[in-house]
Amino acid sequence: MGWANHSSLMGFILLGFSDHPRLEAVLFAFVLFFYLLTLVGNFAIIIVSYLDPLLHTPMYFFLRNLSLLDLCFTTNLAPQTLVNLRGPEKTISYGGCVMQLYISLALGSTECILLAVMALDRYIAVCKPLHYVVIMSPQVCQQLASVSWLSGLANSLIHATFTLQLPLCGNHRLDHFICEVPALLKLACVDTTINELVLFVVSILFLVIPPALILLSYGFITRAVLKIKSVEARHKACSTCSSHLTVVVIFYGTIIYMYLQPSDSYAQDQGKFISLFYTMVTPTLNPIIYTLRNKDVREALKKLLSGKL
Repeated sequence: MGWANHSSLMGFILLGFSDHPRLEAVLFAFVLFFYLLTLVGNFAIIIVSYLDPLLHTPMYFFLRNLSLLDLCFTTNLAPQTLVNLRGPEKTISYGGCVMQLYISLALGSTECILLAVMALDRYIAVCKPLHYVVIMSPQVCQQLASVSWLSGLANSLIHATFTLQLPLCGNHRLDHFICEVPALLKLACVDTTINELVLFVVSILFLVIPPALILLSYGFITRAVLKIKSVEARHKACSTCSSHLTVVVIFYGTIIYMYLQPSDSYAQDQGKFISLFYTMVTPTLNPIIYTLRNKDVREALKKLLSGKL
């Protein structure tokens, strides 16, 4: 009996953190705080980068895409998580679970590619400054953003659909707070070796190749920055690049831990807390890191708050 036959009637019981009842109130406050911070921070980035003509550059175009991604990603997961943490009712409908799975996979995969695109942008800005405006034209930026979004969507359609084909044999108790592939594979009552192999291959494509390219580009960037004679120019290059690198390390580090470890070594409780970090905390850190370390964004925010923008 497959997902659609059985689970459409039953939905899923999200066990979440029910084995830590005293912790649930703390986690509710934690999720609510970071969700509100995500909304404020990412909306602020989108608004100032759109309204301030000085921020109409490729870097801020991609940053606007990243903020939109993070807004949608967290909004897809946080409300349901808050409902489940607040009361005794810890269920999600079959349709809700499917939608959550498709959307989070699409947006998470898109972010993997987008961060690599942002590294390419920084590489061209630092290493080929004279050709930057020509290479990173508005059309090229839009094409690169489109490739990021479409690749994420394609991964989600293939991967989520493949996962949803697994028979559950009446098991609908999901030991997680969200509908996520590693937790869903544990519900299947058949051998999931092929699914785990597909998950591993997809993880290599989205979680190993992009960060490898990012590190390669930053190797070239570091070499170019060391050649810059102006201290101020060197500091500015280091500042924008280190902001991006911080986001990259936090984002990829947590997701690689989740998706690239053998299933038999997957500690469920540990996995839930790691998931909580990259679904709720990481989308908050992006605007904070970029804003605090970026003079242009700080100035634009001051103008916005003082009504000059």
